[in-house]
Order: sequence, then C-alpha cells, then structure tokens
Amino acid sequence: MQALIYRALLILQAGAVTLVAAQFSPAKSYEDWWAYKESLHGTFVPGPAFWGLVNTAWNLCTIGKRQSPIDINTSQIVFDPFLPPLRLSLVKKKVGGTLHNTGRHVSFRPDPHHPVNISGGPLLYNHRLEEVRLHFGSEDGVGSEHFVNKKPSSAEVQLIHFNEDLYSNISEASRNPNGLAVISFFINVANNSNPFLNRLLNRETITRISFKNETNFLQDLSVEDLYPENFGFLTYQGSMTVPPCYETVTWIIIDRPLNITSMQMHSLRLLSQSQPTQIFHSMSDNFRPVQPLFHRGLRGNIDFRKPGRKCKGANFKLHVDIQTPLKTAT
Repeated sequence: MQALIYRALLILQAGAVTLVAAQFSPAKSYEDWWAYKESLHGTFVPGPAFWGLVNTAWNLCTIGKRQSPIDINTSQIVFDPFLPPLRLSLVKKKVGGTLHNTGRHVSFRPDPHHPVNISGGPLLYNHRLEEVRLHFGSEDGVGSEHFVNKKPSSAEVQLIHFNEDLYSNISEASRNPNGLAVISFFINVANNSNPFLNRLLNRETITRISFKNETNFLQDLSVEDLYPENFGFLTYQGSMTVPPCYETVTWIIIDRPLNITSMQMHSLRLLSQSQPTQIFHSMSDNFRPVQPLFHRGLRGNIDFRKPGRKCKGANFKLHVDIQTPLKTAT
C-alpha cells in the first residue's frame, strides 16, 4: 500500500511540474527572465522570490547578506558627525537626456557628454550619474522600495551612479567593490511638485513614453533641483535592487521627501509595462520587497533618534561645483 501511495505522489508531482513548464514561456535572454509580478501576459515570469533561482549568476538575490532595499529602523542609526556634506560637480548647470519606458521603470539617462558627479558623504571617490529611476505603487502610501520604521512611501526616486575613479563604466563598476552609489529620495503625493520631477512627469512629456521601449529626449534639466534646500541623510552598504543583486552599492537615503501631484502619480500608473499591441499592464508596484538587515550598520549625519531635529548650516546643504571645460590649444 505504501508503495502505491508513493507512486501516486510521484505521478502527481510530475504532472504539476509539466503544468508549470507549460505555463512558463522561456525568454529570449536572462534579462527577460525577471519581473516584479509573477504573471505577465498569461505566462509565468520569475518574481522577486525566484530571481536567485533562475540564473546562477543571480544567486546573491537569494543568498546575499547585504541585500537591498531594507526597512530603516531610525533607532538603529548611529550619528556620525564626521560625515561631510554631499558635493555635486557639473560641467553645465543644465543637462539633457533620454526619458525611457523600460517596461519596468521610468528611467532618465543624462547625456554622457555633460557628466554629473557626486562625492562627499560616505563616498571616497567621484561617482558619475548614470540613471534616474522611479519606483511607485498602484495606490498612495505604497510604492517605495525602502521603508522607514516599517512604513513605505508612495514612490522612490533613485539616482544611480558608478565609481568613475576606479571603473570605466557602470557594467564593470556594478560587479566590483565600491562600484556603485545610489542616492534615494522618498516621494509624497501633495499639491505641488519638485521642479525636476515636474519636468519629467508633466502630461506632455509622460504621454510620450506610454508604452514599453518608448523614449523622449529632454533638455535643460537641473539635477540640483532634485535636492531639498536643507537635508540630512543616512547611509548603509547594500546591493542593487534588480538582478543580479550585486552587493556593491553605497546607499545614501535623503531624509526630506520630495513631492509630486496626484495627477502626476495618476499619469505614472497609466504607463504600460507592455508594448502597444499587447494587453495593458500598469508599470506600478515595481518595487522589490525589503530584505533582512542582518548585522549591517546604519550611519547618519544627524541624530535621527531626536525628534524635531534641525538641519542647519553648510553640512546640511548640497555643495555645487560648476567645472569649466578645458579649452583645446590652437
């Protein structure tokens, strides 16, 4: 009798595997083998819980001990008075770049001929801005990747930089120590909008990237406008929040949230992660769940445990340097 039961279980298990295999449509490349939602166009696509299982090169997504995002417990942030202020270095005060619907994110990539660099804070090297990436939810109050005291925000904007002092491009930097720096802003829905985000998310601009792979070139954007006039920050060592989840990121989380309007948030939720010929699937809820902190330390340039803390003085402002390009001798 036990042998018959065991044989029946094997048959049922084989049938279940066959069913899953029939529903799973292999992608053309590993880059297509992950999603934030596990069902897309009626087929199974590996969601965050499976990222580390579908490709051995992504195993850090499953076994890593310094993964991001995290839930930030402000009572665990150690005040570090020796953290210098952040410094932005520009060749031009205004930059252009390409706004892109990648199918997973709203992505802005600045023109590489007019680099935007960040240094200071916990960073020992100059880091070049590669991408501005948006994460947002299908409803207000949910959408950020990082949480603060177990509470998410409606969205999160991440400025992804690579270490240009040590590495030649973001691909090389992402695989190596001290490779990446990500500056992150929480987003609230309000009656006004941050000037930089207002340019990205106004109706005329955002409707040009309604579907996957659509792009729109923008000019005269000021990255400086993203930063609040006064702000504090916290920092920790973590990972990329998309496969392959390399643990090479210095995260800098700004403590002052930015605003966008309810209309702009609605426009984001109308963006499709699909192409025009496919069924509409909103890009919203494009965030990875929070990961365990384990024994990592959190540092801040202000004491986050003190209520009513004030950020005043030069240490709590963005320092901006406009670099004049060297003229070629004639």
